[in-house]
Amino acid sequence: MDFKTNFLNSITKYSIISIIGLAKNVSKTTTLNYMIKNLKGHKLGLTSIGRDGEKYDVITTLPKPRIFIKEGTYVATARQSLENSEIKAEIVKKTGIQTPMGEVLIAKAIIPGLIELAGPSINHQLSIVCKNLKDLGCDIILVDGAFDRRAYATPLISEATILSTGASVSEDLTNVVDLTVHTVELLTLKSETDTLILNLARKILEKNKIGIINKDNSIKELSLLTALDAAKEITGSLDDKSQFIVIKGALTGKLLEDLMKLTNKYKNLTFLVEDGTKLFLSKNTFKKFQKKGGFLKVLNPIKIIAITINPTSPEGYKFNKSEFLRLLKQHIKIPIYDLGPCG
Repeated sequence: MDFKTNFLNSITKYSIISIIGLAKNVSKTTTLNYMIKNLKGHKLGLTSIGRDGEKYDVITTLPKPRIFIKEGTYVATARQSLENSEIKAEIVKKTGIQTPMGEVLIAKAIIPGLIELAGPSINHQLSIVCKNLKDLGCDIILVDGAFDRRAYATPLISEATILSTGASVSEDLTNVVDLTVHTVELLTLKSETDTLILNLARKILEKNKIGIINKDNSIKELSLLTALDAAKEITGSLDDKSQFIVIKGALTGKLLEDLMKLTNKYKNLTFLVEDGTKLFLSKNTFKKFQKKGGFLKVLNPIKIIAITINPTSPEGYKFNKSEFLRLLKQHIKIPIYDLGPCG
């Protein structure tokens, strides 16, 4: 099976695919364009989390790759972005979702052309938009977004994720490889498989930010507004019966560092978070916590189906592509592709 067929086959198994990037200019838009160009025989729907697809990067002011869509493609984007796009399109649905660039509209391309995407910035709204696109018959929906917004890769929205990385992350190739490997490890963290524990954890998350599941499957609820500075409260609630600590929202490195300083009670306990997008941990903290006997699992696993790379930075430097691929493949078993500069 050739490169192109292998990549496209990995995509067509899923109906909603998110694309996330480790930084700007890492091939995220190139990846999107490649899929749009080469996915044939499918009714495509496109949207984004927040603003993207503009002609110039709003931070670096550098020209950005534009998104080119084919006739018949459905797009969900804000009114102002649709008006700025270079396509002729028919508005087929008004979502009622408001953004700083106007209401998110769903339009069907009448002729091919370049577009801007500016979808909703809230996960719940994005989920509604994806459902609307499905209802219109889209069998593959591609979700593009800002590099620093990975939460929309949550499996509650997308069925699969593509991660883009590249030279613009850092001038140091080793740093880029390390960060990419670490990000993949966090996002693809193993899920808890015990149905009873999963049900108990979801029961906690419906009512509280933090809760403890004991060995006898009883629950201890902690009345905390946030998990960010909760180390003392968690420590004081742990005992020999504790088995799982369930955390809603972000699990930060600071919380784990504080726990490791305060107590040894966390050892052999499992921290459960909703999914890998909620983990904000440095490589050092993550490894130290595991080495000291702590465990991390998720309720909802994320499936990364491919990694795409851009070995060239707009700042003027580039990596050796073969070396970049070799180093990544030493640590990552997920298929890795260089889709080229043109998509």
